[in-house]
Amino acid sequence: MVSPYLLPDGNVQIAFSGGRTSAYLLHQILEANGGIPEDRCVVSFQNTGREMPETLDFVAEVGRRWGVSITWLEYLPTAPGFIETGYQGASRNGEPFEALIRKRKFLPNVMSRFCTTELKVRTAKRYLMSLGWERWTNITGIRADEAARVQRGINGAKKERYEVAFPLYHAGVTKHDIAAFWRAQDFDLNLPNVKGNCWLGNCDGCFLKSEANVAAFTREYPERAAWWEEMEELAGDLTSGTAAHWSKRYTRREMREFMAAQGDMALSTEGLLCQADDGECFG
Repeated sequence: MVSPYLLPDGNVQIAFSGGRTSAYLLHQILEANGGIPEDRCVVSFQNTGREMPETLDFVAEVGRRWGVSITWLEYLPTAPGFIETGYQGASRNGEPFEALIRKRKFLPNVMSRFCTTELKVRTAKRYLMSLGWERWTNITGIRADEAARVQRGINGAKKERYEVAFPLYHAGVTKHDIAAFWRAQDFDLNLPNVKGNCWLGNCDGCFLKSEANVAAFTREYPERAAWWEEMEELAGDLTSGTAAHWSKRYTRREMREFMAAQGDMALSTEGLLCQADDGECFG
């Protein structure tokens, strides 16, 4: 049986989100191919500025330990639309994200998720096109227990310059396999793994996270949660109504005040806060 981790012909982008799953994917690709051909393969990490510090540390450590070059990119609101940084120069207080908000003049939300499109997908695309790439394969870390995301990925790439490949999905890898792999390693992402999910992964206070996770984040990391509240204040100066809020159900100020009043009871009382991720709380 041919390994799903063997690289296809032509140019290849390996999408590294900075989490355990995409790092596992990178490890399997390195093992299957004896490394990667750097003349036609780019491992890219697009930093929004709202990743947890532990995520940035992990990306840098993966590169060092596994001897792989990782291209750190960030969104720019002006040409060429991206900047290449690195661990030391990476934004750590949401600067790329804020620049996008100021340019769009409203906040992304469940119905308009332009943050991922601009900060991650198009930022990488602009960089790869600057290398002279015309077409390429985008290898992404969607697992076998995330089947619904596979079709979304295929649909999203239909009019793009790239095709999307899903080695983990085809290999039957689940979150339990990922957890087992990292338990056996001598380093790991220093963020909690709760039943196979890293609730602090990706953007720290993302609006697609459940109300329960946003509430816990607001309580445990008030200095980081403050940025999300500040962006609602900024958007309020640029627009009005729900376009100035991350959620139509609550503002981040309301969440902060709610947690100050309710405390641990809000997190321990079943049914008080929605537990569903991926925007399901907002329907």
